[in-house]
Amino acid sequence: MDKSLSTLYLVIPVLNEAPNLPRLSESLRATTASFQDRYRTHIIFVDDGSIDDTVKAIAANCHDLETSIVRHEINQGPGYAFGSAFEYLSERLKPGDWVCTMEGDNTSNIDLLNQMFQRTGEGYEVIFASPYMYGGGFTNTDFFRRFFSFMANTYVREFLGIPGIFTVSSFFRLYKAEVIQALQKIYGKRIIASKGFECMIELTMKLVFRNSMISEVPMVLDSNKRIGKSKMKKLKTVWGYIQVGLQRNSWQRLYQQNRLHE
Repeated sequence: MDKSLSTLYLVIPVLNEAPNLPRLSESLRATTASFQDRYRTHIIFVDDGSIDDTVKAIAANCHDLETSIVRHEINQGPGYAFGSAFEYLSERLKPGDWVCTMEGDNTSNIDLLNQMFQRTGEGYEVIFASPYMYGGGFTNTDFFRRFFSFMANTYVREFLGIPGIFTVSSFFRLYKAEVIQALQKIYGKRIIASKGFECMIELTMKLVFRNSMISEVPMVLDSNKRIGKSKMKKLKTVWGYIQVGLQRNSWQRLYQQNRLHE
């Protein structure tokens, strides 16, 4: 492996995902091969208190990939998991690196990464995979889940002041390393304060405060790719969205107070 290459970090929170690891590892292996001439690929699994054989499944299925595992003894939530990954990366990111966050249940269509990287060539710093933009959508997903997701994204765009972005809640995103580093200077190494699924809303707001260059690519979310049920608890997530809304102004003030240090 060419050590002079910049690194593409794939950040994947996992909670009891042992059944999904064989298929996920195949996707990760294909991605590593696809980018091998451009980037060194390093996969960071954040095991968020799994009580099944997730860690053993990572070792068994990803033994030939460059991986690290950050472990939580108890389940803390996806926001805390992403925060732990950002903290882990705080001493490792270099200019030219990229960070991709994604689901651990195979619902992130990792084949879109090449298309996402094409947008970076247009000057964009952050790219979201978006089921809600033209060309995206949902398949094999129940009506309530789609309705809940639609209302959540509408609430964020209309009431939290994030216009112009179709999908603000998706985990599947690509970030320029310098963007992560800039946010860490303002909000600390973890960047994210929220512990639950509302974490992506918080992170989107902080990106908008910074005037980050954000683009989206369409993605069809297929729930049949997942073995098992979604880990999202709907009422808890709704409450999390409300809490994020209440924190919005304080996060914006913090950015304004510290942006000169960026």
